[in-house]
Amino acid sequence: MPNAKASKASTSTPATVLAWRTWLETHQIALNTSAQICREILSRLLPKLKVGDRCSLSEKFLVVQGTVRTYNIHLGRGNILMEPNSQYLCIVPDHHKRVTTESIFLPFEGDITLSVILSKAFLLANDAQIKDPTILSQIQRVG
Repeated sequence: MPNAKASKASTSTPATVLAWRTWLETHQIALNTSAQICREILSRLLPKLKVGDRCSLSEKFLVVQGTVRTYNIHLGRGNILMEPNSQYLCIVPDHHKRVTTESIFLPFEGDITLSVILSKAFLLANDAQIKDPTILSQIQRVG
């Protein structure tokens, strides 16, 4: 959790505001209807996925057990918190590399959040294979 005793100057910075908003949304605010539906879909889909044995659902998160760390992907926002210290992991989808799915049926087509959550789960379940230096620097840093 961000430092509750931060000075007024630091609490008004965009980064601090974002940190507080992220913390509140992931820890205190109940899942909205869309996130609850996402949870239901994942509960049925996970056992059928290649990474299903490394994933579980908690109340608000898809928990992914990687080799390097354990990751909690928020079901409503898709934000990632890494264990052991709830450190935020920033992974931004590359919208320039859109893959067309015209030849396959996806039961969650059009649900961008669910698609992003699944994409992150597949990536993080195999975190030892990640080559991206930006992601590596985050998952290898504890604290």
